[in-house]
Amino acid sequence: MIEKYKGMTVNERLYLSGLMCEFDEFVRTKNVDGLKNILDKVEITDETLKRSIIEGLGLKY
Repeated sequence: MIEKYKGMTVNERLYLSGLMCEFDEFVRTKNVDGLKNILDKVEITDETLKRSIIEGLGLKY
């Protein structure tokens, strides 16, 4: 796997990938599957970390 986003925050990854607006829309609509998919796209594949990010947004994993 190419670590294109290594050392970047989630926000930096979303911004550079062009997925920030889509991510925000998924948060607004509480689309957890969509959020998981975007996190995969920005190389956040660890399930524990994904859970932490999603629950930190006030959503149920």
